[in-house]
Amino acid sequence: MSLVENTAAVEAPNTFVADEAPFLNAIVQQIRANDSYGTYRNWSNELLLKPYILSKKQRREIPVEGDVDPITKGRILAFYRAVAARIEEETGQLSQVTIDLSHEGFGWALIFSGRLILVSKTLRDVQRFGFDSLEKLNAEGEKLVAKGIDLAKRFPEVCDI
Repeated sequence: MSLVENTAAVEAPNTFVADEAPFLNAIVQQIRANDSYGTYRNWSNELLLKPYILSKKQRREIPVEGDVDPITKGRILAFYRAVAARIEEETGQLSQVTIDLSHEGFGWALIFSGRLILVSKTLRDVQRFGFDSLEKLNAEGEKLVAKGIDLAKRFPEVCDI
């Protein structure tokens, strides 16, 4: 076995492939959809998702005083729009996102369909919004998607209003 084959065999079980995760693909679609100038056209999916990955040390270094920067707000919006898109894809129910953030980084995110709130998430210290790894980003997104799908399927008559 050559060195290249040996390295690939060792790395393969621990490698998380972002392209195979429907939720991460949904985030990438949201980012690309809002790229009116085509800046991200040639960027890889992993590069587009990189700003979502912050170690605990990196998060601690980000100050929570002051306003939330527009780039962070955009990242949060893309995350919750991806949740809504996945819910809509799975249920066929139109899903919308509303995010209300104070300038201090506190607020909430709602995903609703008709008159039914599918996801309600309290946000705090959003200046530090991020995840330890792509796996954790995907897991959190899929958890919210699963809760939203469950509610949409349990109460479809409320979604249709």
